[in-house]
Amino acid sequence: MSSLVRFLFSLAAAIAAASLLAAALRRRAPPSGLAAHLVPAPMAAARNRSFVLWLHGLGDSGPANEPIRNFFSAPEFRLTKWAFPSAPNSPVSCNHGAVMPSWFDIHELPMSAGSPQDDSGVLKAVENVHAMIDKEVADGIHPENIFVCGFSQGGALTLASVLLYPKTLGGGAVFSGWVPFGSSVTERISPEARKTPILWSHGIADNVVLFEAGQAGPPFLQNAGFSCEFKAYPGLGHSISKEELYSLDGCTGLLEDDGRTAVWLA
Repeated sequence: MSSLVRFLFSLAAAIAAASLLAAALRRRAPPSGLAAHLVPAPMAAARNRSFVLWLHGLGDSGPANEPIRNFFSAPEFRLTKWAFPSAPNSPVSCNHGAVMPSWFDIHELPMSAGSPQDDSGVLKAVENVHAMIDKEVADGIHPENIFVCGFSQGGALTLASVLLYPKTLGGGAVFSGWVPFGSSVTERISPEARKTPILWSHGIADNVVLFEAGQAGPPFLQNAGFSCEFKAYPGLGHSISKEELYSLDGCTGLLEDDGRTAVWLA
């Protein structure tokens, strides 16, 4: 897949995530005015530092998604550290066992609400994500200044990672994702994790991860005790044209290509 195609679908996800992350960071910013002088400098700096972990979709790579950080230009992101890891190469069942970057196995596409899931593979991938988060916490970043975002397969992994992390995080942003495990996993969710806000965006016209798979997310989260903001985008799915991209808030005038349609991967 070309770098332009990756850029287009990552851009749509980035725009949806920017407001969530910026608002959360503003809530944790040090007080202004006289009160700000009462906060020790090292403590103030620690409160301002943040970490964004971005998880790509099936067959993609972390470096291909790095340009999206350029769209997080608000002052709140001045001290933000970014990570764009790449999934390991693994055989994928829905692609006849072809080896490609994949966080866990996918048994079938299109993905529906009732599709079989690779529970053990998901939980193993979650352990790796948690290790990345723990490293940043050990380096002094407050858990509530840590955000996990992901597209499609990366969105499913984002959801699983946020739900099963033992502490409250700044937020999770799921784009065209799905619930990658059964309801029995909710027994492992800690009370602190339930305080992490989740943004879920899904295209109604998605024919790879079906809209019904996205719709199943908010009820699942509600039953698990989470707060979830769900955004449905008419006409958008795993493909997006220049005109559709322009229709998203903040996108007008960003692209000068030929208007071709970009095909998104799972």
